[in-house]
Amino acid sequence: MTLSVTFSLVTGIVWASSDSPDDPSVTAARGGDAAGGGAPPFQRAPHKPPEKVPASHAPLVHSRPVKVAVPAIFIEAPVTGLGLDAKGRLGAPPLSKPKLVGWYQDGPSPGEAGTSLIVGHRDTETGPAIFLNLNALRHGDTVKVTRADKKTAVFTVDEVKTYTKDKFPDEKVYGPTGRPELRLMTCGGRFDKKNGYSANVVVFAHLTSLKKMAA
Repeated sequence: MTLSVTFSLVTGIVWASSDSPDDPSVTAARGGDAAGGGAPPFQRAPHKPPEKVPASHAPLVHSRPVKVAVPAIFIEAPVTGLGLDAKGRLGAPPLSKPKLVGWYQDGPSPGEAGTSLIVGHRDTETGPAIFLNLNALRHGDTVKVTRADKKTAVFTVDEVKTYTKDKFPDEKVYGPTGRPELRLMTCGGRFDKKNGYSANVVVFAHLTSLKKMAA
């Protein structure tokens, strides 16, 4: 999976993911809605919708993320920084590290004002990867991002959407929101060997609380 990036004066960074047929991940075992029969259905943690959406927390200062935890789908993952190549593309985490997620390090850090982006593989040539079950998240679930300043930014999921690549809503995903927000993103939709995945799964979340590690 490779994420292609261009720049817009209106929305800031505009992202669109594309799967190269030359990428070895196209031969991977495909899960979720692209999976064939035989694999048992994924069982996420029990979900209880919130009675009230938590209010947004005040923005934090910059601090790089070091770990992402998503309790509802049993994820704990280390984070690596990702930048742009000479063609303005954001590369995904190494295929050799399917349990690693990547943060766009030239954008806001999780908890800062603006929209922070964290991406991960759905699968690789070795099998399922860290964001295989990202589309199982629901409104009210939490995403916990531990930062280098020893603070944990807690985000509440607002919605989870799957967008075909020809109708990806750049403004909605990356545009200004007026509060600290987080996007988790991976591939989704249908898969074929020629074109890769047909869509992207996007989790929309906003900062709702802050936890500090004990001294």
